[in-house]
Amino acid sequence: MIKKIYYFFQSVIIYFFYIISKIIGLKLSRIFFSFVFEKLGSLFKSKKIIDNNLNRIKPEMSELERKLIIKKMWSNYGKTFIEYIYLDAFKKKSQHISIKNREFLDEILKKNKPVIFVSGHFANYELMSMELTRAKIKLATIYRPLNNMFLNPFMEYLRKTFVCKNQIKKGLNGVKESLEYMKNGYSVALMVDQRVSEGPRISFFNGMAHTTTLPAQLSSRFNCDIVPVYISRDENDRFEMEILSPINILESEKKNKELIMKKINNIIEKLILRDPGQWILTHNRWK
Repeated sequence: MIKKIYYFFQSVIIYFFYIISKIIGLKLSRIFFSFVFEKLGSLFKSKKIIDNNLNRIKPEMSELERKLIIKKMWSNYGKTFIEYIYLDAFKKKSQHISIKNREFLDEILKKNKPVIFVSGHFANYELMSMELTRAKIKLATIYRPLNNMFLNPFMEYLRKTFVCKNQIKKGLNGVKESLEYMKNGYSVALMVDQRVSEGPRISFFNGMAHTTTLPAQLSSRFNCDIVPVYISRDENDRFEMEILSPINILESEKKNKELIMKKINNIIEKLILRDPGQWILTHNRWK
């Protein structure tokens, strides 16, 4: 009961922020919530988790570099938070984003065969699925519902309406849905950088972390490519989405789910190291 009351008041505050954001516009909202999250973020998310994550990612960094990364991460977090209410505007135009290696998407469309898109929580990660669908990829995307039951229906509405209409709820039923979508020629997109409650412990930044094996399972079952995707935000709040080349999986490796996921984790590591401030550092990946 106490948790429901907490979630209710949390949702009231967030809906209020969204209303204010619509009044003042995207530019001012980004400035304001970037500042708010930089100043107050550590009150709501564990500073210890962020520090531990940075120690794993880049233990040799200086204190100044650490502070700059954390500042950039919170700024991006605040901007991404308020950009949800502007997903409709992003959907209607494309000036805010460019796509690197678009020819890889053209090749996927030409082959007319499903692929597995994998990524992590970089910049405004919701825009990746939006741009894949804009590129005419038949896509279903896996998401984790919010714990807040007063907010989750609204977030699901935003995702289904403006990001990708085919949303798959994470979990056992989600696995079954993913199989059905792929049988019908759809590609599947999912984030692989968060901790899962089950699954093998696979190396990730010199630690062992519970890791989903769903990309490996789907790839093996449907004999399809796994394609990493990365998105970054620049200082002018423009985005670049990069389509990487499919992961090289040898024929002898296709049944080895843990080996495939280790390759995926290695790629996610390299993407994080490009610019750690683009990655949401508040999740305890190694719990």
